[in-house]
Amino acid sequence: MDYTNPSLTVLSSEVRPGALRWRSPSNIALVKYWGKHGKQLPRNPSISFTLEGAATDTTLDYAVRTQAGEGVDVQLYLDGERNEGFTVRTRQFLESLLPIYPFLKQLSLTIHTSNTFPHSAGIASSASGMSALALCLVSLEETLFAPFKDREQYWAKASYLARLGSGSACRSVYGGAAVWGTLAGLPGSSDEYAVPVRDGLHATFQDYHDDILLISRSEKSVSSRAGHGLMEGNPYATARYAQATRRTDEMLTVLRQGNVERFGELLESEALTLHALMMSSHPPYLLIRPNTLSAIERIHQFRAETRLPLYFTLDAGPNLHLLYPHAMAAEAKTFIREQLLAFCEDQRYLADRVGKGPEALEVSGAAEGGE
Repeated sequence: MDYTNPSLTVLSSEVRPGALRWRSPSNIALVKYWGKHGKQLPRNPSISFTLEGAATDTTLDYAVRTQAGEGVDVQLYLDGERNEGFTVRTRQFLESLLPIYPFLKQLSLTIHTSNTFPHSAGIASSASGMSALALCLVSLEETLFAPFKDREQYWAKASYLARLGSGSACRSVYGGAAVWGTLAGLPGSSDEYAVPVRDGLHATFQDYHDDILLISRSEKSVSSRAGHGLMEGNPYATARYAQATRRTDEMLTVLRQGNVERFGELLESEALTLHALMMSSHPPYLLIRPNTLSAIERIHQFRAETRLPLYFTLDAGPNLHLLYPHAMAAEAKTFIREQLLAFCEDQRYLADRVGKGPEALEVSGAAEGGE
C-alpha cells in the first residue's frame, strides 16, 4: 500500500480557516503485539477490545500559512496548556507524512488535546491520541479535497496513518474489536492497517467490562518503543511470533462463539507471556510490581471460590485490566472495592467497557489555551 501523493496540495486563496474534532478511545490488546520491523509493522498479528471511557478528545484548527518556513507549522496544547515536548513529537510525525499529505506544509495547525483518564495510568494514551489525530487528518483531507469513495477507504486510511504514529493506535479506529496484522483466516487483514471484527462479536462480548487497577502511575523504566526493539535479540522471539499468530486466530473464534472461559485462559496467558518476554530480553527488565502479583493471587482465589469468569490482562506496565461479562458486574465491583483497591495507588481504579469506537464531535467555539 502506498498513499504517497505529491499532487495533494491546495490553492491557498481557496482555503478558509476551520477546525475538526474527534474523540477516539484507547484499546486493550487481548493477544499482544510485541516486536516490530520496518516502518511500524508488526512481527505478529494482534487483536484488541476498543474501550469506551478511556479516550482522547482532539481538535485540529487549520488556516493558510502566512509565513514561509521549513517543515510543518504546528503548536500543540495539552489540557489547555502549550506542551513543547508533544509539539516537537507531533511536528516530527506530521513531517513524516508530507509524502502523503504535502498540503500540511501550506497550513498553520493548532492542536488541542485532552484525555479522559490520568496520564501514566497504564492505559495506552498513544493509541487514543494518535488515532484521534489521524482521524482529524483524514477528515481534513476530505474537507480540502474530495470525499472518499466509500467509508471503508476512509477508516482504512485513518488506521494506516494512526499506525505510523503508534502501532496499536491503528486498532482504536474501530469499535468493538479489531485485528491488526495479516491473518490467513481473516480476509482483508493487513500489516498496514487494522480491520474491524465488531459484526462478528458474540453478544456476550459486546458489552464486556474492563476495569483498570491503577497499581502504579510511575513512569516505566523501559518504554514500549525500547521493549519492541529488544525483541530483536530475544531467544524466544521466533516461537513467540508463531504462538501469537495461532492465538489471534483462536481468539477470533472465541469472540465469535462467546466462550468466556477459553477467552480468560488465553487472556491471562498472553499477559504473562508478554512480561516473560521482557524478563528474557537482553538486558532483562521487570515492569510488574509486588502489588501486581498480590492482586493476581486474589483474582485467582476469587475465581476458584466463586467460579465466576473474571480474568486479568496486562499491558507493558504494572496495572491490571480486569475483564468480565456484564452479567457479573455487581459481584466484580464488590470484589474490587473490598479486596483489590488496597493494592492500588491512592486506592483508585477506572471502570470501562467495550465501546463503539471513535466519534466525530462538533467544534463548540475556540479551544481554550493559546498565546
